[in-house]
Amino acid sequence: MRVPEQVSVVGFDDIEGCEYFIPALTTVRQPFDELGRASLATLLDVVGGGSERHPAIPPTLVVRASTGPPPG
Repeated sequence: MRVPEQVSVVGFDDIEGCEYFIPALTTVRQPFDELGRASLATLLDVVGGGSERHPAIPPTLVVRASTGPPPG
């Protein structure tokens, strides 16, 4: 199959170097620094007697050459 003419490919976590694949890999990027800070803040709140939080931290879609429109 030909990418992206026949099938689109999307990765996850925006691994290092995926922009250099042929074709460059479209991926979902997660803000790990922000996720870590929010997790630690939640842990400290719970340990200190506070309530558990569930913050929404949206990922980002990084569109590269491995995706295209559906085949006609």
